[in-house]
Order: sequence, then structure tokens, then C-alpha cells
Amino acid sequence: MNLWKRISCNPDVKQSMIQYYDEKGLADIRVYLAPWIEERIMSELINTTSTELYERDALQFYEDLKQKLIPLSNDNLIKFKLAEICTSITQTPAVELYTHFRTGVQREIQLLDQMPQFAYGVAAAVNGSAVGTPGIIGGASMPVPTGMHSNNMAAATLNGSNSYAGDNLFAVQSTIPKLSMAINTIYSEVQQFGRSYETFHNCFNNYSQRKAAMVGHDSELHLQDIQLQDQCRILAGQRSSILQELKRITFDYDAIQETVINELKNWQRNQALAGNGAPFRDNLDDIQRCIVLLLELVGKILENVNAMQRIPLEHNDECGELIVHVRQAQQVLVLSSFIVEKQPPQVMKTNTRFAAGVRWLIGPQLGISVNGPQVECIILSEAQAQRHSAQRTMPDSSNSTPASSGEIVNNIGNLEYNNQTGVFSASFRTMQLKKIKRAEKKGTESVMDEKFALLFYTSVVVNDYRIRVWTLSLPVVVIVHGNQEPQSWATITWDNAFSDIVREPFHVPDKVVWSQLAMALNIKFESSTGRGLTEENLNFLHEKLFRRSLVNNGDEDYITWAQFCKEPLPDRSFTFWDWFFAIMKLTKDHLLNLWKAGLIVGFINKHRAEQELMHTQEAGTFLLRFSDSELGGITVGFLKDNSVLMLSPWTARDLNIRGLADRIHDVDMLRWLYPSRRNRDEAFNEFYTQRMEESTRHDGYVTNTIRVNVPAIENNTGTPQHVMQSPHSHDIQMGNIDFLQNLPLDGSAPWDISGADDLEFFNSHN
Repeated sequence: MNLWKRISCNPDVKQSMIQYYDEKGLADIRVYLAPWIEERIMSELINTTSTELYERDALQFYEDLKQKLIPLSNDNLIKFKLAEICTSITQTPAVELYTHFRTGVQREIQLLDQMPQFAYGVAAAVNGSAVGTPGIIGGASMPVPTGMHSNNMAAATLNGSNSYAGDNLFAVQSTIPKLSMAINTIYSEVQQFGRSYETFHNCFNNYSQRKAAMVGHDSELHLQDIQLQDQCRILAGQRSSILQELKRITFDYDAIQETVINELKNWQRNQALAGNGAPFRDNLDDIQRCIVLLLELVGKILENVNAMQRIPLEHNDECGELIVHVRQAQQVLVLSSFIVEKQPPQVMKTNTRFAAGVRWLIGPQLGISVNGPQVECIILSEAQAQRHSAQRTMPDSSNSTPASSGEIVNNIGNLEYNNQTGVFSASFRTMQLKKIKRAEKKGTESVMDEKFALLFYTSVVVNDYRIRVWTLSLPVVVIVHGNQEPQSWATITWDNAFSDIVREPFHVPDKVVWSQLAMALNIKFESSTGRGLTEENLNFLHEKLFRRSLVNNGDEDYITWAQFCKEPLPDRSFTFWDWFFAIMKLTKDHLLNLWKAGLIVGFINKHRAEQELMHTQEAGTFLLRFSDSELGGITVGFLKDNSVLMLSPWTARDLNIRGLADRIHDVDMLRWLYPSRRNRDEAFNEFYTQRMEESTRHDGYVTNTIRVNVPAIENNTGTPQHVMQSPHSHDIQMGNIDFLQNLPLDGSAPWDISGADDLEFFNSHN
């Protein structure tokens, strides 16, 4: 019986795996190609030792899978789903697809271990291969190469970690029971050793008491002396053997704990990437389950070592050193597991409510959750955060509150344990930053470059020992006015994208290669607008940033922080980030549906747009591009009489008055959309606002509308007829109120509004 058939014997487990594969539309493939997938994945689980080999395996698997799908077109059960399946495959990068299957098979193996009727044996051979974790009892090596990435694997690309590192948790969860069995076994040996030592100790005491009374019985004394010496040597050998086993168990425990803590660090790093809009796989519950199990194991190890130390034989220094080591490991685990689960807003405005939350992943362990300890939050400057990062615990010399760089209200909460979910957390729902203390600025620094962090801390007592723990939020920038927001987001975006997993707060590189920045920009834009950037879009951004044409692919070109958001673009008063952020905001607020529908070329310069339109040789062909000269502007370029005309850009203010689709409809010259060559009305029809056929509304008012008038072309084409429902007067934003007071009341003539384009009000009446 193959792996998937065994999984199918448990409906709950099967449904869980179906949901997992459905995340990428691969569930049907897993079912129909089960034997092939299992044979292929299992044979490669321990053979991949480098990034290069992993990528090669992934690409080969990808190509072979596509070949395997061809015969399925004759299968009546699946041929109707085949088109959808092929779409899912082609939209998923090879490495990402291969990793998803690989992770799924590993998860199935581990789930089977928990099904008694199909104990699979994680460390047992499967098709000649073994699955396990390096450095852990009973498992063969199963390395996962680092540095893997694809265009849709942001975490891997931006921080150098592998995006599927969380898969190690499943191996850990299957290995912990084996380690627990080893600890239980050594516990029995320690107890037996204790009884043997007690017997020896009693014999030795009896011998010592009788020795004075047995003068003259030298031979008998000598015999007993030899027997005691032999017993002592046996005990010493047993003790040495037990200590060696405890050291080995501790070594294996260290490897597991390091894996789990690294997973937690990866989770925190991915949380930062999610701040830029990257997809976030939240496996915190899995991490907590591992931490809770580890706390139980390390407690048992410590109990065993303490028991050995209480037995007074020579060289007990080994026990002392081992106790120190185990206690340090326990402390690291407890302190590392106090984290910010819900980050505060990273661009934070004073006197504005915000929420945050912390979580202690120890669950009910250590009895801390019984008393519901209090957590306090303060704000720290970058320098203060650096000082605190040098120590994992709060200073134990005093109970005073650490120095703060501001005043936060509603900043105290209680850690509460949820018995149903096993979550031990504290929520802060109505915090407000009332005041902020800023550091002295250097050079060209501004308040939008200054980073702060929220510090959450608590203090508890466990077994008469005080534990003080704290954790820092992701960096935040504090602003007092909305116009500070764009530059603040530049600071946060750069930090989220390029900070290391472990760093001194809040160190980031001063320059990065273009491939890294391109990924960050793509993630940011896609999360904001719903559609990512194409290769052509990114090439255009490269040329804009580097002020030159693209050479080769440009991936290794370095871009500095100053080029990114400090230095104005050539012949402009704004920076690259100012321009990009304004485009992103315009698209999100006014062009979202058009952008997602692929109707906006957007990222193309004026010269290139003119070339492309001239090449079509068809009058009325037009394209939509983002303005180079105006922040947050979009313009229409179109071909007329063998020349290309560009309308003055429309900004958010213009699009608030009349949407882009309606504006395009108003200009009859615009007929064919570039590059699809689709008819304008066919492309934009669903985005036109609802038209009113009646000239008089039901309430008796005469309908009227706003429309675009372009004198340079309207004289030739005539005015298009497009009557639309008028917005209410209070919804219309006009730049000159006096203008409204001079409107003709009889509806006898239209009037012009000067500006980027001419707008006309037409009063229609009976």
C-alpha cells in the first residue's frame, strides 16, 4: 500500500493534506500521480546537499511532471480538470512547486507515525532512503540547502534563508518522541545506579564499622576490601557510561532546540517581510508545540543530571558543568519564546490609537500562566534598543521601569492562558503614543529616518527564581503629519526587506543589489494593488533608478539608500521613492480595477511610449502610462495624424471628480488600447459608471454631467455624446469656489474650466 493510500485510511488526516495541497491547486495531482510522486520525492529526500542540486532536482521534477500530465488527458475522471491543473502548475515556479510536494510528503510520513495502524517509521528506510534530521538520534541526514529562491519566494530572496525551512519542524516533532524515550531510558538507569550506589554505600559503612573489631582477620578484611574496590570500579564505570549518555542526549537536545529557535527567528523574519506585503505562512502554533515539548525534555535532562550530581563519587565536576550547560539551554529557550505576535503599525502617528500583542510560547509550562503576569510596553530609541539587545534579560538589580523615549497610554496588559487554544498572550488594543523624544539629528537626517521600537517586558518568579523577559517590536517611525508618511515608509520598507534575521537594532545595509530591491518593490506594489510588476516594468524602474539604460540583466548592480529615497531624480524635485510611492497610492485609490485587469501599461517612459505607438501605425491607438514629471499622475498617449500626443497627467484630484475609464470614454479619438489592440469600449465597458437615459430625474432635477474636452482634437472629431449621472454637488471637488458662483442658470451654454484638461458641465433640461 503506497503512502497516499495509507493517508486515505484516516479521513481527517486525508482532508488535512488535501487542504495543504489545495493551497497551490495541486491536490488532484497528488491523488492521481501518487505512486510516481512518492517514489520521486522519497528517493531525493537525502540526496540533495546543495542549492545547485536542489534547483536541478526541482527543475527536473517540474519538467517530468508536465510530461506525466499528458496521458491524463485520456482519463475521463480528470480530463475536465486538466486545464485548471495545468494553469496552477504554470503559475507556480519550479522550486516552489517541488518544495510544496516535498514538504507534503514529509508531513504525510510524520502523520503516519501518529497513526498506530500504519506506523511508518520516520527513521526507517523508504525505497532505500531514510528521513530524519542531522544530529538527531535515529535519523539520517536530510539537509535542505539554504539561499534558495524564486520570484514568488520572497523570504528566501530577501534574507538568504530558505522559505521552506519550517519543514524542519515536522522532522523535529517526529524526533522528539525518540529523544524522550532515550531520556526515560537513562532515567531508569540513573535510578538503578542510585540504588546500586546506596547498596555499596551501606556495605562500605558496615565494613568501616566492623574493621576495627576485626583485628587479626587480615585475610577476610583484605577480601572485603578487594570486593568493595571492585564494586567501586563497576559503579565508576556505570557512572561514566551514564554521564556519556547524558552528554549525548544533551547534544541531541541542543540540535533540536537550535532548529526550533532558528524556526522562530525565521518566523520573525518572515513577519517583517509580511510588513512589506510578502505572503506569510504562520506556523507559530507548530513552533509552540515544539517549544512546549522541549521544555518538558530539558526539565527531565536537568533532573537526571541533578540526580547524578547528588551521588558523591570522584570527578563530580562533570556533572556541575553539564548542569550549567542544560540550565543555560533552558534559559535561552524560555527567553527566546517571548515574542511580539501582532506588530504595532510601523508608521505610527502620535495621538492615534493602535493595537499590538505579545505571546509567550511556553504555554502552561513552568506554572507561569497561573498568575497572569503583567506586561508593560514602552517606546525605545534606536540607541536604547541597541543597549537592550546586548542582554536577553532585564536588569535584575531593580524593579524600576526602563528609560523610555516617549509616553504611551493604555500600555499595560495581562498575559492570559487560553485553555482551548493553548495560547499564552497579552493584547493591547487601545494604546496611544502621546509624546516622543527625538535624538539630535546628524547631517541630512530627518525625523522620517529615525527608528524606534516598542519594548514589551514582564517579570515572573519560578521556583523562587525571578525571570525577567522582554522583546522588541519591528522598528517603527513616528510621524505627526500625513505628509511625512511617504519617506517614513521608505525607511520601513528598506528595513523590512534587507535586515538580517539576527542583527543589532536596527542595522541595515547602506546598499543592496538590484535583484533584491526589485523583489522588494514587486512585493510592495503587488500587495498594495493586487497585481505584480512584469519584467518590463522592473527594467523600466532599473533605468529610472540608475539614470541609464539597462546593461545585461542588471541583477548585480548596486543601489544605495541615498539613490533610493534621498537624491532627487534628474531634472526633478522628488526622489525615486517619492515617485514610486505616489504611483502606488494612485493605483490603489483610483486605478485598482483597471490595473488588475491589465489595461494600464504604466511603467514606460515617454520616448518609448511614442516609439511603440508610432510602430502601430493605427490612428486612435492609445496607452496609459504613469507620469514621469508629476507625482501620482497618469497620462494618455495616443496616435493622431502620424504623430503621438500626450494628454497632461491626471492626478488623484482629477480622478476624484471623474474616473479614468469615463475620461477615456469622453475622448472619441481613443479607439484601440495598446498593446492588446482591443476596442476601447470592449476593454473599458465594465468600468464605465452607470448611465442615466432620462434627462430628468425622478425627483424633478435636471441631470447633468462632467466630461473631458480636449480642444486640440475635439475640433476634428466632434464632441462625443455620453450622458452620465451627475454626482451630488457636495461630492464634487473644485479648485475655485468663485467659479461656481458664476455659472449660467439657464443652461444656455457650456463653460470651460482651465487646468490639465478642459472639463465641461452640460445642463440638460426639458
